[in-house]
Amino acid sequence: MSLRIEALPVGPFQANCYLVTDDALPGRCIVVDPGDEGDGIAARLRARALVPEAIFITHAHLDHVGGVAALRRAFPDAPVRLHEADFPLWARVVDQGRAYGLAVEAPGEVDATWHEGDVVDFGPHRFTVHHLPGHAPGHVALVCGDDALVGDLLFRGSIGRTDLPGADPARMRESLERIAAWPASLTLHPGHGPATTLGEELRDNPFLSGLARPLGAR
Repeated sequence: MSLRIEALPVGPFQANCYLVTDDALPGRCIVVDPGDEGDGIAARLRARALVPEAIFITHAHLDHVGGVAALRRAFPDAPVRLHEADFPLWARVVDQGRAYGLAVEAPGEVDATWHEGDVVDFGPHRFTVHHLPGHAPGHVALVCGDDALVGDLLFRGSIGRTDLPGADPARMRESLERIAAWPASLTLHPGHGPATTLGEELRDNPFLSGLARPLGAR
């Protein structure tokens, strides 16, 4: 069976919301990081006769959770999963929006929490949770086979910011060291920008190649 991970850039920050599907699992999907345009995401799902089994959140910055409330209204049975270390950020989503002059709807309650090593099934596919703080205290990556949803930990050629509230450059460095030991063949699906592979980033990304440069590029 073939897992499909489709990026849907949304909102003013053009954050990647991901739609996870498999043709062998008709009508089923997972939505990852619905950061904005929740009504539009819901309409897209309905047009494809898809119902989300869950809403996965890599971290609780507004550009990754701003569309949760609207999506939950459309699909109230889809549980939202978030690491508890990001609960304070989750509770301040409306205030996060105000800081950027944006009206953001409060996302509501979290239904289930991530823990390091959790495994969540989607049909035959198994997502393993890795707690990788630095950009945000509760930041996680979700690895399934040859794919990794890495949120704002790592981008093509760069990494997530470490100058935001709750960020920690030292923990970011530890998290980058952890993922540098993962298989180079992994396809990385970041929170912004195009997909890449870990091998490409180990070769070209200055934050992974050991070149001297301060942490915090995006």
